[in-house]
Amino acid sequence: MNSPLTDLVRRLRHLEIRIRKAVEAQLQGDFHSVFKGTGLEVDDVRLYQYGDEVRAIDWAVSSKGHGTFVKTYKEEKEQQVLVLLDVSGSLDVGDGQRRKLDVARDIAGLLALAAARQGSALGLFAFSDQKELYLPPVKGPRAAYALINRLFGLVPASRRTGVGAGIRQAMGLLKRRTLVVLVSDFIDGHYERELTMLAQRHDLIVVQVLAPRERQFPALGIVPLRDAETGQTRWVNTASPDFRASVEATADRQEAELLNICRRHRTGFLALSTEADFVPQLVNLFRHRQQFGRRG
Repeated sequence: MNSPLTDLVRRLRHLEIRIRKAVEAQLQGDFHSVFKGTGLEVDDVRLYQYGDEVRAIDWAVSSKGHGTFVKTYKEEKEQQVLVLLDVSGSLDVGDGQRRKLDVARDIAGLLALAAARQGSALGLFAFSDQKELYLPPVKGPRAAYALINRLFGLVPASRRTGVGAGIRQAMGLLKRRTLVVLVSDFIDGHYERELTMLAQRHDLIVVQVLAPRERQFPALGIVPLRDAETGQTRWVNTASPDFRASVEATADRQEAELLNICRRHRTGFLALSTEADFVPQLVNLFRHRQQFGRRG
């Protein structure tokens, strides 16, 4: 009789095989390189030249008064990975049998298995409005299975969201440049500053998990709606045009704000629906990153 962990790993392995086959078919390349970041680490500094990017200036060195210097980089031989995962109450929402949290955990588990296969160190930082679980980046299948077991058994202490706080805490734990995969529904505000800092300091991929009914709410008449994070219930006329327009406008605004931040910092971005197969979309993201590099 199989254990729940064995069944879970088998399902994630199936997803991994599907991604590997799709990647190899489309890229005719090496699956080993798809999950690795293309990060750079500072190697040295040199004098500023016309055409250099302003963001490459090393202000600490330049402030000494001997000229304006820019950082030079070399490719990292090996880059560790951290899955920064939102597990707050809003991710309990979904459609049918799939919640946003189910999709988010599947992505984290899949990346853990992929990292173990290629010998990369992968860790997990799960957050709500506080740290819920931190597993430092470690290599190997045993560490991947332990991560999956801990994540899928996690019962968060808080249901509230704090994306900015989660990013700040995670950055405080990262001592070297890291490929960070941030997975959240981003139903929150006031995280732009932290997300910008994360994009500047690390190799970042942003994955937004969406439930279609949060945008196109079903017209059920007057019903009680319970806030997944606060537990508060209010009666709402879901058939009201004003209510439906407000719900859709809020979702549009939140998604547009997040997409604009990612575009501004040329950060990898992927929006995934609970109703869709996320494998083809992950393959497209990996293909784009492999062809054009992290900042492409």
